[in-house]
Amino acid sequence: MASKMTLRVQLLALQALIVFLVTLATGIVAGALQEQALREAYKDRMQAVAQSIAALPPVLDAFDDVDPATAIQPIAEVIREASDLAYVVVANADGIRYSHPNPDRIGERVSTDPSVPLSGEIYVGTQTGTLGTSWRVKVPIREDEGEVIGTASVGILESELNEEFTANLTWLISAMLAAAVLGVFGSAWVTSVIRRRIYRLEPHQIAALVKNQETTLHRLSEGVITVNGAGRITLANDAAARLLEKDAGDLDDAVAADVLDDELLDVLRVGENEGRPVIVGSHVLVARSTGSRVDGTDVEATLLLRDHTELHDVVQRVEAADAIIAFRQRFGLPKGLSPETLDRISSALAARPDASATDIGDDLTISRVSARRYLEHLASTGRAVRTLDYTTKGRPGTRYRATGPV
Repeated sequence: MASKMTLRVQLLALQALIVFLVTLATGIVAGALQEQALREAYKDRMQAVAQSIAALPPVLDAFDDVDPATAIQPIAEVIREASDLAYVVVANADGIRYSHPNPDRIGERVSTDPSVPLSGEIYVGTQTGTLGTSWRVKVPIREDEGEVIGTASVGILESELNEEFTANLTWLISAMLAAAVLGVFGSAWVTSVIRRRIYRLEPHQIAALVKNQETTLHRLSEGVITVNGAGRITLANDAAARLLEKDAGDLDDAVAADVLDDELLDVLRVGENEGRPVIVGSHVLVARSTGSRVDGTDVEATLLLRDHTELHDVVQRVEAADAIIAFRQRFGLPKGLSPETLDRISSALAARPDASATDIGDDLTISRVSARRYLEHLASTGRAVRTLDYTTKGRPGTRYRATGPV
């Protein structure tokens, strides 16, 4: 049953779906890479800021003051604003803050675990603090001898990070939509090209044509071979393989010169409308062709092979039978005549000047019909002459006269 959707609609819908899925997948991957790149960029910036704070001499010197926050807080705020970060927090080895965006938090213990930077390692990750969930970097602050005396923690809120990612995502979505629209227009063009190539046929029509072609080709008693301009066989039906005494698989995409004999190649190349008798193996074929060369250029050609082996055998048998019959008529007796009776009739005819079939029948005591058959044989072989007798009543009678001695 034919589909209710035309081939044009099916092709356009399928290609548009593919374009949509590919564009969506590409957008998802691009978005993930964009987010990862954004986080990496912030990580590098935060790590550089944190390490620079941890190495600043004024910050290190302030750790020895009675109130370190007095010197560290202004420096941390300047750096935070210049770096466009959510916070810059400096704390001592006990986790007591010396700086914070909210000055009321200074002197309190940090809200997240400082054990990683206090152990001398750098921490990178997402944690929830007093300002909310943030993407942060924590580095150790070391004195001149290398001992860890505190931590420097910088970060950006996840909400701000998401806002920046969303802003960057706008152009990505626009590019995806533009790509999808171009893809749909491209799909429409491809659909139009495909439709023209298949003569605007629908799938059920193509299937019917292929089925009919296969049925017709393989049920034909004639062999059909199609050869392209490069000299390769593009089509060969079952009858062609049988007449050439080859496997069908050996003919598929084979070089015509390798599987066809010289006479068939000549018919294929020159062309033959009337048909040329060709003997291939045990078959007597009549080969016809459209010709594979036109104005010196190799073109596609079709070779048709018709099996005349049985007809050839019948003709030979008929010719042989005709020869036997002619030989018998010329040198022998027809069926039903005997040499002994023929000799007796010949002698009886020679004994008379002429005679009718009734006269000879009475002389030899045989039927008039039998006598007439023998007399007609003598006349047909030249041993007697036939004449008409008009002395009889009604139709003229036939009389026979011997032409020579018995």
